[in-house]
Amino acid sequence: MSDKPKRILVSNDDGYFSEGLQALVEAVSPLGEVWVVAPDREQSAASHAISLHRPLRIKEMRARWFAVDGTPADCAYLAINHLLKDDRPVLMVSGINHGANLAEDIMYSGTVAAAMEGALLGVPAIAFSLVARRNFDFAPAARFARSLVSSALSRPLPPRMLLNVNIPGGVEPEGYAITRQGRHSYGFEVVENEDPRGRKYYWIGGSDYQHEDIPGSDCNAVFRDKRVSVTPLHFELTDHGRLPDLSGWQVDGFNRHEPDGA
Repeated sequence: MSDKPKRILVSNDDGYFSEGLQALVEAVSPLGEVWVVAPDREQSAASHAISLHRPLRIKEMRARWFAVDGTPADCAYLAINHLLKDDRPVLMVSGINHGANLAEDIMYSGTVAAAMEGALLGVPAIAFSLVARRNFDFAPAARFARSLVSSALSRPLPPRMLLNVNIPGGVEPEGYAITRQGRHSYGFEVVENEDPRGRKYYWIGGSDYQHEDIPGSDCNAVFRDKRVSVTPLHFELTDHGRLPDLSGWQVDGFNRHEPDGA
């Protein structure tokens, strides 16, 4: 059996300098050989954007620690397909994000997108987020991250595994739950204002938070039960329940054909 340490890739969307990233690196460093490839600036809510129309630059900050002038997905792509292409990581972790990535946050999150890009490229991945808006104490989240990553490394993992983990802030979680994606809203307010030159500008993204009470959801686990939520995600976005209804639509002038294998 090889004594070679397992290679772990760490990224995030808050930047290579962030406190949450440092906490995650310290948490998983005893478990393997850690490489950090993260954005050179904050990229929160960058979602899964990748940079196809400009060159990217990589700066080595110190041994096995790199800053990229791109998105979180760019970082995962460059790390796996370039920096570590000759010895790919066995696991990628992203975070610890400064804030929640629950429910619909998944669609916007750069933290989740970095992990998702890793999973798309065949590296099992876990995204970690601390559900807090201020007074960030990453210690409980880091302890859970170390334990979960240790468990993950102890078993064979499917290459496209993707887990989204949210740790409640301000408490010491008494446990965790395997959850489904919930639903929530921050409100839909658009703030209109005027700059000193008389031009209008707008702030989007409200602060009127509320979530639906969905049994087994990530929101319920974190906010109601004060437990860590662990949500497995996949890349299949087809709404299978909508297929029969859509099949009944009539589109004038065009014949509908059954797809191959249907």
